[in-house]
Amino acid sequence: MVTPVRQHTRFEKARIIGARALQISMGAPLYVSEEELRENFMEELVQLYGTEDAQARFVLDPLKIAMLEYESHRIPIDVDPHAEEE
Repeated sequence: MVTPVRQHTRFEKARIIGARALQISMGAPLYVSEEELRENFMEELVQLYGTEDAQARFVLDPLKIAMLEYESHRIPIDVDPHAEEE
């Protein structure tokens, strides 16, 4: 991810995550591995599929994947802080 000039507002964060979730839902490549998805969402996978099947599956929700990418600073999207001044 591009290092932001300043911390994102909640609206900018929502816009970035929403745009990335749309890209993921349209088939864009992921910036996190399947193993990272399993690790971060193992508790949810166990609840959905049970302990045995949880190891073979991973999360497919584009919004959750986009939020994980945002929190791990891997999304190459940023906002232009100068666009607000006009």
